[in-house]
Amino acid sequence: MAALLWGAPLTAQAQCRLALVLALDVSASVDAEEYDLQRLGLAAALDAPDVRDAILRGQNGSVALAVFEWSGRFQQDLHLDWTLLQSHADIDRAVLALGNISRSFEGYPTSVGQALGYAASLLKRGPACDRRVIDMSGDGINNYGYGPAEAYRHFPLRDVQVNGLVILGDDAEVEAFYRREVIRGPGAFVELSAGFEGFRAAMTRKLFREINDMMLGYADAPRLSPHG
Repeated sequence: MAALLWGAPLTAQAQCRLALVLALDVSASVDAEEYDLQRLGLAAALDAPDVRDAILRGQNGSVALAVFEWSGRFQQDLHLDWTLLQSHADIDRAVLALGNISRSFEGYPTSVGQALGYAASLLKRGPACDRRVIDMSGDGINNYGYGPAEAYRHFPLRDVQVNGLVILGDDAEVEAFYRREVIRGPGAFVELSAGFEGFRAAMTRKLFREINDMMLGYADAPRLSPHG
């Protein structure tokens, strides 16, 4: 069940500079210990002083956050619905909710295309923000259902930046897969985590870069075709 945290009302009048969707992999390759490292690592990353400062110091509006878990074709579960982070109290509530989530699914395959489609549906009903970003975390390649290419073909993701947080260790192909098929849009990038033990540090770096809209170069981002 989603934790509905309305840090501030998502009204048409609220100025929003970034709508950020965080998608967490809970497929069969993620065991219970790794899940806890991911869950607590995300909460700690959002709570990091540099990330808090990046969220709150923005001059062009607020950051809106939504978080879900994904694995198989129909296994997506929303844990944090759209929440405006406009104060330390708003961030405190989001950190508490994310640190206390319970795993949604176990034993299912890795369906990246379906996760992207679910993220697209969240963005469609989310706040109107200047930037829209999907942050895909995962430790494996697509092994069930349609892949990212089909998601990009059929869902409204043309103006969405998709970044990847690749968890190294289980699958030697995962980094190349994310660079080749998952990330998308100008400035899109892949952040690497040294196993799940490195998830907290990698997510902290990734959030800081995304929230600050740091475009360190276009080497990571695939070229977009004329058809998106």
